[in-house]
Amino acid sequence: MGVIAVVGTLDSKGAEHAFVADQIRRHGHSVLLIDVGTLDPPTIVPDISREQVAAAGQIDLSALTAERDRGRCVAAMAESLPVLLMQLLVQRRIDGVISLGGSSGTAIASSGMRGLPTGFPRLMVSTMASGNVAPYLGTQDILLMPSIVDVAGLNRVSRGVFSRAAAAICGMVSLESSDSDDRPVIAASMFGNTTECLGHAIPLLESAGYEVLVFHATGAGGRTMESLIASGLVDGVLDITTTELADELAGGVLSAGPDRLTAAATAGVPQIVVPGCLDMINFGEPTTIPEKYQDRLFYRHNPQVTLMRTSAAESVVLGKQLAEKINRSSGPVSVLLPLRGISVIGAEGGPFHDAAADAALFTALSQSLRHDVRVIDVDCTINDAQFAQACVAELLRILGWSETEDGD
Repeated sequence: MGVIAVVGTLDSKGAEHAFVADQIRRHGHSVLLIDVGTLDPPTIVPDISREQVAAAGQIDLSALTAERDRGRCVAAMAESLPVLLMQLLVQRRIDGVISLGGSSGTAIASSGMRGLPTGFPRLMVSTMASGNVAPYLGTQDILLMPSIVDVAGLNRVSRGVFSRAAAAICGMVSLESSDSDDRPVIAASMFGNTTECLGHAIPLLESAGYEVLVFHATGAGGRTMESLIASGLVDGVLDITTTELADELAGGVLSAGPDRLTAAATAGVPQIVVPGCLDMINFGEPTTIPEKYQDRLFYRHNPQVTLMRTSAAESVVLGKQLAEKINRSSGPVSVLLPLRGISVIGAEGGPFHDAAADAALFTALSQSLRHDVRVIDVDCTINDAQFAQACVAELLRILGWSETEDGD
């Protein structure tokens, strides 16, 4: 059976975490109680003290607790807990993590959980499990469970919630993965406007012996892909859809932030980069579009999504930004340009077809790249089978693939 870390502010929520710990033991697992409280003494005895947690982050907790500055104490624990949990994982002392909390407890525990690798069992019972939970989850597969009532005592509702949470983390820890797939991994980005391209590319990569993980380029998808690449789980990148850069530039709703297109470059992971869907910026319903854009060209993608065509001037900026990110690559990288359209609606005859804007994008990108970055012009649209084939062939080339490597 496994060892489950029960992390909590044991000064204010000791009884609640003790209850969860008892439930876990009833399911046959062991418990490691970790105290991240700061203001008052713990009401139950932890296995790892708050001082030990702080020390993992090289923080002197006594100086902070003497000031009784709650905000600084919470920040100190949120900074130190990820270090401690990773140490415990490396030492093989924990197999899962669970915590209960309000806003501060959730901030501390989720910070620690985000530092653990994808797939590691993590469950957060929280009063904050509604609305915008992105700050707590980040790009990680943390199970966030509403506490229903406040984490403030044991009652008929909270006992039921906590019992189910304990059972859930025990089930997650007990589950033995049946996935024996050891194929090398390719991360790929996709949008509705580039679906056909990936539809052509994925079978080709799979036939070459690769597993393809596809990420929807909607902001969260791009951030998650970057996180997975940075974790070391990815062998190659097929970044067909870099559209999130356009939203970052113009204030669209699907930005992945400034770190998009940086993980592969930093880690030296071989990558193919395509300016896919950089001809569009995403907004919500028409009433949500900023006033300064009212005279621009729009396309109603669906009732909730309105697309705005990037201008030639914006395309120049995007080309330079894309080149700047690609130029940081420490590993092999190639750029492929679909000369007849970078999206479904940007192809000839489509509502976003603008040959001048596309040319401005391609020129700015090509002229700003390092001289050793290979640029391949393909005379077709991004969704033609010919383009997908060219992307896959180039990716396999820079990966050093040969036909004898697919196991046949």
